[in-house]
Amino acid sequence: MAVEELNQANEVVDLDWANLDFSYRPTRCHVKYIWRNGEWCQGESVFEPYITLHIAATALHYGQECFEGLKAFRGKDGKVRIFRAKANAERMQHSAKATTMQAPSVDMFVEAVERVVKENIAYVPPFGCGGSLYIRPLLIGSGPQVGIRPAEEYTFIVFCVPVGDYYKGGIKPVPAFVVEDFDRTAPQGVGSAKVGGNYAPCIISNIEAYKQGFPITLFLDAKSHSYVEEFATSNFVAITHDDSDGEKFTLVTPDSASILQSITRQSLCELAKSFGWRVEVRPVAFQEIEDGKFQEIAACGTAVVVTPIKTVVRGSKVIVTSEKEELDVGFQRLYQAVRDIQNGIIEDKLGWMTPREGI
Repeated sequence: MAVEELNQANEVVDLDWANLDFSYRPTRCHVKYIWRNGEWCQGESVFEPYITLHIAATALHYGQECFEGLKAFRGKDGKVRIFRAKANAERMQHSAKATTMQAPSVDMFVEAVERVVKENIAYVPPFGCGGSLYIRPLLIGSGPQVGIRPAEEYTFIVFCVPVGDYYKGGIKPVPAFVVEDFDRTAPQGVGSAKVGGNYAPCIISNIEAYKQGFPITLFLDAKSHSYVEEFATSNFVAITHDDSDGEKFTLVTPDSASILQSITRQSLCELAKSFGWRVEVRPVAFQEIEDGKFQEIAACGTAVVVTPIKTVVRGSKVIVTSEKEELDVGFQRLYQAVRDIQNGIIEDKLGWMTPREGI
């Protein structure tokens, strides 16, 4: 980046950092790369938040599209670091393969993410305010096709948005509603890919559930409706308490080819192992929730880390999963560890924050 461009990137941004919400707001620029004739271009900074797209682009007609979501944080030392960019890059490669697209390499993905952070460094919320820079990489088939064939051109875009702490007044347990009349994905479909087609069909269920007072919906397996899959926008995780040792718990999460492999879930599993807990990635029968096997249940994802679940409602049956009005001891420990690593409060022994020296 040229000195003049760097100075512009370090412009003073006057935002109400303590009261940011989780919504789109303009930043300085995004970065864009084009793949054609078998190679990616060097990329460019784009200062208008719009794209020009061919009317026959495969993204519009045949769903050649996938995206990612990750965050950058300003640490206690004032430096900015990105949480698990490599893991997001690898997941985008999986999603691109599922939709027959040309994916950026892991190195290119990480470089693009670091580039957009550097060019929008002034928009990274200050340490201590609870905010972060949300980063959205997007890959689309931008080349035209009328027949159902892969595009001959792809566009890779990375933009970013400063966002606040999702829970302003502290994390509160919420009720979840089990969706019975719609399946999020097919058993051998693209449920494990982060594609828009997995989200748009869930919107109607989310709206109806929200009207009834449920901020989150839970989907079961499409084949039998007897196994837990995931929440509409988050993975399912649960904790069982071992009565013989109050600090050694078991973290349980579904093993299914139909669910998105959450980076947050992966992180929670790795942390749990580092605590000496057992970790079980296995089919989770809904009956286990009904039988009260889990002392803690939560949804996990990039936006919030964990959202505890206080009740699960299926039809007319209300299953109480927690009597507490805050994070229970297990998820509190996991949540605090993730946030402390992200904010540079404790040592990042797992090497999740990059670049290590900061931006």
